[in-house]
Amino acid sequence: MAAGFWARLLLRLWFLAVAFLCAGAEDGRFDYYELCPATQPSMLNVHLLPHTHDDVGWLKTVDQYFYGARNDIQHAGVQYILDSVVSALLANKSRRFIYVEIVFFSYWWNKQTAQRQQEVRQLVCQGRFQFANGGWVMNDEATTYYAASIDQMTLGLNFLKDTFGDCGRPRVAWHIDPFGHSREQASLFAQMGFDGYFFGRLDYQDKKRREIQREMEQVWRASVNLQPPHADLFTSVLPNGYNPPPDLCWDMLCSDYPLVDDPDSPEYNVKGLINYFLNISAIQAQHYRTNHIVMTMGSDFHYENANMWFKNLDKLIQLVNAQQSNGSSINVLYSTPACYLWELNKANLTWSVKQDDFFPYADGPHQFWTGYFTSRPALKRYERLSHKFLQVCNQLEVLAGPAASVGSYGQGSSARLRQAMAVAQHHDAVSGTSKQHVANDYARQLAAGWEECQVLVSNALASLGSSKKDFVFCNQLNISVCPLSQTANHFQAILYNPLAWTITWTVRLPVGAWAYNVRDPSGQSVPSEVIDIPAKGSENSHPELIFPASAPPLGFSIYSVTRLSVRTPQFRDCCSPPMAQSSGPLVIQNEHLRAIFDPNTGLLQEIENLDLGLRLPVSQSFYWYNASTGDITHPQASGAYIFRPDKTKPFPLRHWVNTRLVKNALVQEVHQNFSAWCSQVVRLYPGQRHLELEWTVGPVPIRDGFGKEIISRFDSQLKTNGRFYTDSNGREILERRRDYRPTWDLNQTEPVAGNYYPVSSRIYITDGQVQLTVLTDRSQGGSSLRDGSLELMVHRRLLMDDNRGVGEALLEPGDGPGTGLVVRGRHLVLLDTVETAAAGHRLQAQREALAPQLVLASPGQDVPYSPGSPARTQFSGLRRELPPPVHLLTLALWGPSTVLLRLEHIFEREEGRAFNLSQPVTVDLQDLFSAFTINRLEETTLAADQTLSKASRLQWRTSMGGPTSPHPAPSLDPSAVTLQPMEIRTFLASVTWSEAWHR
Repeated sequence: MAAGFWARLLLRLWFLAVAFLCAGAEDGRFDYYELCPATQPSMLNVHLLPHTHDDVGWLKTVDQYFYGARNDIQHAGVQYILDSVVSALLANKSRRFIYVEIVFFSYWWNKQTAQRQQEVRQLVCQGRFQFANGGWVMNDEATTYYAASIDQMTLGLNFLKDTFGDCGRPRVAWHIDPFGHSREQASLFAQMGFDGYFFGRLDYQDKKRREIQREMEQVWRASVNLQPPHADLFTSVLPNGYNPPPDLCWDMLCSDYPLVDDPDSPEYNVKGLINYFLNISAIQAQHYRTNHIVMTMGSDFHYENANMWFKNLDKLIQLVNAQQSNGSSINVLYSTPACYLWELNKANLTWSVKQDDFFPYADGPHQFWTGYFTSRPALKRYERLSHKFLQVCNQLEVLAGPAASVGSYGQGSSARLRQAMAVAQHHDAVSGTSKQHVANDYARQLAAGWEECQVLVSNALASLGSSKKDFVFCNQLNISVCPLSQTANHFQAILYNPLAWTITWTVRLPVGAWAYNVRDPSGQSVPSEVIDIPAKGSENSHPELIFPASAPPLGFSIYSVTRLSVRTPQFRDCCSPPMAQSSGPLVIQNEHLRAIFDPNTGLLQEIENLDLGLRLPVSQSFYWYNASTGDITHPQASGAYIFRPDKTKPFPLRHWVNTRLVKNALVQEVHQNFSAWCSQVVRLYPGQRHLELEWTVGPVPIRDGFGKEIISRFDSQLKTNGRFYTDSNGREILERRRDYRPTWDLNQTEPVAGNYYPVSSRIYITDGQVQLTVLTDRSQGGSSLRDGSLELMVHRRLLMDDNRGVGEALLEPGDGPGTGLVVRGRHLVLLDTVETAAAGHRLQAQREALAPQLVLASPGQDVPYSPGSPARTQFSGLRRELPPPVHLLTLALWGPSTVLLRLEHIFEREEGRAFNLSQPVTVDLQDLFSAFTINRLEETTLAADQTLSKASRLQWRTSMGGPTSPHPAPSLDPSAVTLQPMEIRTFLASVTWSEAWHR
């Protein structure tokens, strides 16, 4: 009884100590690492990491995974996992566990009783239930856009902050399942304040080399622009992916033998298992540099019956450590990634430095995971458009103040789209590697988010424009469908600009076969044209109205469109038949560019930059790779993840095309028809410094029994010496070299797929003088497989599964039964000198990522928003434009009177020198915004979950020397905020809305 009393007293004192620590978390006194378990300095310490990996959609939808529905597809129920784990932790205070996917945890948390929530808070503040990563999801790293990754991490980390305070803040990033790792992702993690980064997947050749050289852990210098160690991140490659060592899996989903410790049982197996464990621990230690190693004890949707895992792990720890009395020098303990990292840091070693990235990823000689860079291209485009619309929604929620949330159009919110966008960043969502019904569910969640944001946008536009209108969102403009513009005699086009710079844009709307008058916000007529667009597969046409428009920074302009009582004349645009001899080439040009097409083939043959006097022979056409279905030497097939063509040379779709030339004052276009399922429009608008290629591909035919991977290829005479350049998640540029890896000797086994890289926003080639760049409107796979050439994969339709778990071929359905998906997209082609390219190309990429949002208003009398308030036809949320290098990355409502504000310097240190754009820039935020006044400014880490002045990270010594501790946070003066090249600064601003907008 006395022993029980003292045990209860000690436990009570422990809880009081933890409560004291947690109470200090808010003022920065909480020491996370003090809660780590003790280790044995003179022994090999094996840190067991109990964890579960819970995909936020993959084979089942998010809800099916959480509730445990459709177990006929996959047995998984996240709610039961969390129930079981918490109970198991409460039963034994030595146990530890990490959890990662906050979207699932938030679902579960909100369904718990107050008592269970308090128990979990205690576990968290004891360091026994720890969160790793902390994002809403574990996002993909190849196909994500950096701003969307920041958003989803911000959502998850701030849920943890609000729920657990500093006790719940993850200290390590944990990306164990993404299929390759980007340098920009590591940079973002470092800027979020993480001490380290753990992952499981890297190229099989790279891993073998690292094991031999004991370089499984090093410091990743993830930016060439940010001053070290600002973007330095200690990185550890896990030894078994994220699975347990062979024969040591004790989940209900496993079939390994349990640990039977009864000597009288015929199943007794302690001696053999313990010897095995000691042996594999010693072998693993040979690949790592300290006397600490980790073993991941868990896998996909493990711990639904946590007792199975923990009961066997309890025995394992006891029995292995008992061998120390027999001379064993191995100590095993329950641990977490953060506690393991803490031990490495205390070792005070000097670590090697990595500066490139981990793409492409291959897990075998013919198994390059480069197909998913393009898989599900329509979903990838929808995700990118949804990111843009979320920023519009966020901004208007701030600029309109409380009127945006509740108004004449109902109750609007950005929350649902924010969460849907966060889910879409998951490494089986935007990557395109889920089952079809799951991909449909990702799109459903985005659509539901759009609906609520459309209400908010309507409320905000009515408030800011002082006029209630019937707002219409034409979400099918990509297929030239908008019932309002096609039928109305009069309507308004509202162009909202989410950028902090004034933009000009050519509006295109499907209309009837009439003439139209367009007036700008001041009532002046603007030039307009109605052009005839041939309908795919028929002799009918779709008239489209085009007119130039502009919108102020962070604001809108309203254009009035009126149908005239005359029909448009029958169009007779210049056409050139296939292979027809012509007196001269087809040419389209404006004041900046000229594009010349071969009169015999109809294909692009030359681009000329008229400003610089640059002429470059460039041909462009479509090709397709025949997707491998496996062969005698290796059974690997092309699939959702894997790209494996059966030949290195693609098939040309056609050597010549039917063309149609359209020329008027507002646009010049060459319409190219490659086949019944592939066409393209090459166009130039006045003032445009890029050539726009709008392609339409699909349904890709498969009746011939061949899966097809469609590429757009550009061929030039540039001598590029095997080098090309791609962006990393839309930010910094990385050099790529054909058949080469910067840190290890590559044995290239797939000369096409093994040279593909993710392209989030741009790819270019250069000979050192001239640069040819292609900007994309979504993530795609791209490469340069021969000098002077670059290619981008635009669509894939495959007949085989690639045996990576998804269990179905990538055969996306179209509109009709049995038809395939039709995809439309754009490539922007720019030709410049190297000196002038950086400025224009990076700015154009930002303009494409946050293109204007078009909203229509139906005919009828405008109703004043409030009595006596005149209607506005133009509005800007800024009193002045930001300088060209400064991008307003985030403007979002954070609280009743708090705004989240991020500013970004978009140029690298060596870019834009010809225009002085790569220098530090200082901006005045004091009176920048017209809709509100900033009362107080607090700078935070990138994800806004830590005050920057109190944030600190573990310091690491590197082989490259240099500072090991970050520079002190810059002083904060709202009237003089300075940004260095590639720097992002994040602020929480306490604001007061202007009376003019606070309605």
